[in-house]
Amino acid sequence: QIEFAVKTGDALLPILKMDNDLIITHGNGPVVGKILMRQVLSRNTVPPMSMDVCVAHSQGGIAYLLMQNLENTLRTTGNSRHVVCLLTQVEIDPADPAFDNPSKPVGFFYSEQEAQEIHNTLGWTMREDAGRGWRYVVPSPAPKHIVDISLIDTIARSGAVVIAGGGGGIPVVRSADGTRQGVEAVIDKDLSSALMANVLGIETMMILTAVDGVYVNFDTPDQKRLDQISLTDLKQWRDEGQFAAGSMGPKVDAAIKFVEGGGKRAIIAHLDHAAAALQGTTGTQVTR
Repeated sequence: QIEFAVKTGDALLPILKMDNDLIITHGNGPVVGKILMRQVLSRNTVPPMSMDVCVAHSQGGIAYLLMQNLENTLRTTGNSRHVVCLLTQVEIDPADPAFDNPSKPVGFFYSEQEAQEIHNTLGWTMREDAGRGWRYVVPSPAPKHIVDISLIDTIARSGAVVIAGGGGGIPVVRSADGTRQGVEAVIDKDLSSALMANVLGIETMMILTAVDGVYVNFDTPDQKRLDQISLTDLKQWRDEGQFAAGSMGPKVDAAIKFVEGGGKRAIIAHLDHAAAALQGTTGTQVTR
């Protein structure tokens, strides 16, 4: 994780040095998986943590490493810009249909016997996953409101880089009296990022990943990267089933939601090419 945080600082340095309002979100899947594995291994000794607390743990740990290494990278160039991390709650609708069918797999694979034991001891909903084993499944409701988004805005406008919304945000519901409580769910990080960017009036959203853009006919002799593409054309490719639900699909959906919600440009590109992608010379560039 430290090595990846250092790599991220190096890749983002040209953007970190710009005079901009910069907000960074991140995933948390592997880290939450490790947190859950620790709970499985200690299930007869240590009481388990709920999923919202697991997400909060991952947010804090990942953001700490990013914050430290982004600032370290800046300091090597004599730049004094600060990086701040905020634990971020995200409200969801308790009536979201996702709660009727938990389907988002998280954590490691287990045998059927292990899965049954885990269900009996921890109460987790376990489901067979594509013939590879059994996994813990939770609801994945849509994000509705980024809690304290005005604070994120204020800090970003002050000049500091803000790390927020990690792992899609800590899933919470709000009662009629305004109080909140966590729920057993995970929120898609790309959709939360798009919502956050739209509410803040951000013009450009970049989704940085391990591939250099969005492809149609992926992994076939006819594969083709989509470079400059309109919202209409991207939606058509999506509706034809070109983008897998477990990989590029959520990123494409988030790019579409962002541009439809008022954003000027969504970019999907490789982390190593972040600066060039922001300049428009690489990656998939989505505009209205």
